[in-house]
Amino acid sequence: MSEKISRSRKIKCAVLNGLIWLAASMICLILFGIILCILLKGLPHISWKLLTSKPSLLNETTGILPNILNTLYIILMTLVIVLPLGVGAAIYLNEYAKNKKAVHLIELAIETLAGIPSIIYGLVGMLIFVQFCSLGTSLIAGALTLVIMTLPTIIRTTQESLKTVPDSYREGGLALGAGKWYMIRTTVLPSAIDGIVTGCILSVGRIVGESAALLFTAGMANEVLGILEAVTPGKAGSTLTVSLYMYAKERGDFDTAFAIAAVLLILTLLLNLSAKFAAKKLKKGQ
Repeated sequence: MSEKISRSRKIKCAVLNGLIWLAASMICLILFGIILCILLKGLPHISWKLLTSKPSLLNETTGILPNILNTLYIILMTLVIVLPLGVGAAIYLNEYAKNKKAVHLIELAIETLAGIPSIIYGLVGMLIFVQFCSLGTSLIAGALTLVIMTLPTIIRTTQESLKTVPDSYREGGLALGAGKWYMIRTTVLPSAIDGIVTGCILSVGRIVGESAALLFTAGMANEVLGILEAVTPGKAGSTLTVSLYMYAKERGDFDTAFAIAAVLLILTLLLNLSAKFAAKKLKKGQ
């Protein structure tokens, strides 16, 4: 009887392992297939002229330099605002808040915000930042809208990372006479840096891939802006995703659209590698 049970268990384990490997293989094949398709169709159309010029109907030129710069400006402005807010909120909820019911309600609200479609954020951003705050259609209005969109991601990933830090770390720091904030800053946060970086990477991915909200708030201008101009109200600009949408749907130029998609993939990879490198440096510096 035991031999039959052991055989049936072995068969079940083998079948489950096979299904798991099959599912993992299919996901990897689909992922690499999409990436390979985009790179094969996009890389041949990437040129130095495309990367260093701006589009002009009069000169009949195609360029994405303004879109690359606007994307970097949007990422920088959003992260500068959302990281302190998100990490600070997560620290308060996990380390300072005493009312568990209030914390549960706040967490429920955060999870609800994370599931709202981006087009709704775009409409809210247009009403609040573009019209009510008189920022106009601008990069700063788009960045503030993306701050609201990515804030739940930063808070939840940081909060879950803080929960993985053993309580003995906190107790040891407090027992040695350290203040609570000093203990959090020198012991808890360095131990949770991986989760914070993960939240940052997820936020960057959402910022880079966002188009619906930016169509309402940041606009579709293709002018090359300086850093100071990018934070000026009324200075509109389209990002790479907005430009990709315009070339693919409005102009029917799929060669340029695939080139922009390839640039987006490479840019996202470089940003993620930079975030990982910065996390390693921060860990070594502790």
